[in-house]
Amino acid sequence: MKKKISLLLCTLTVVFALAGCSGEDSGVEYDQAAIGEATEFLISYCSTADETTIEQWNSLSDEQLDIQMAQSGYPFTGDSFLGSMDAWQAGIEECGAYEGHGDFTYDASQTELSVTTTAQFADREANLEIIYKADVRGNLHLDSLTVSGIYSMGEILSKAGLNTLLGMGTVFVVLIIISVIISLLKYIPKLQEAFSRKDAKVQEAAAPAAAAPEPAHRAVPEAAPEAEPEDVTDDGELVAVIAAAIAASEEVPADGFIVRSIRRRKSNKWM
Repeated sequence: MKKKISLLLCTLTVVFALAGCSGEDSGVEYDQAAIGEATEFLISYCSTADETTIEQWNSLSDEQLDIQMAQSGYPFTGDSFLGSMDAWQAGIEECGAYEGHGDFTYDASQTELSVTTTAQFADREANLEIIYKADVRGNLHLDSLTVSGIYSMGEILSKAGLNTLLGMGTVFVVLIIISVIISLLKYIPKLQEAFSRKDAKVQEAAAPAAAAPEPAHRAVPEAAPEAEPEDVTDDGELVAVIAAAIAASEEVPADGFIVRSIRRRKSNKWM
């Protein structure tokens, strides 16, 4: 019985030892003192930086930022440092002026290291989380800084109630507007009829004056002259008589004459 208990205890000891070793090997390697110093510097600098300082940092080029980060000796990059200052300014707007923070808590995974603490601000406390990510070589570099305000249950409920009220109020306002629009649709046919009547009146007023009756004093057009009666005399007989008279006067046979045309003179006198 004692041997079985001893064997069980030895087995449990080996299991816990292996579990501890695997937990240590699963996280990234880091220097706690160096990371703590870099985090302290980051929080201190962000808490004292004003808008002018942030604008000066933003005006630098990427190469100048990299040079400044390299000269600082801390595991910062230009983008992560500027992003941390912006996040800190947003946290101040939410929680008030910075007053201090507590001890750091380190939580390492295979690819990153999370440093957390509770900070005191003028309006409320906030949770600070600074993330360091490991590169291909295993070196840690600053990735982000987050300031999360701590709200009481009453504040959370009041904010949720306000959001609900605003959402429902917006929905009801939209529904009221839609109902008003639908109720006004019945007046559209009446408006169309009124406009059509107005257009008809305008067309009647713009009708041409020629439709009015003609005045009585209008001059009567003159009657067309009567056509002269057409002469129905046979032209063949007239041609024969004229040809015989000319032939007798000229003493030539009448067959030698050809009458081309006959024209009547205006005067009946022979010249």
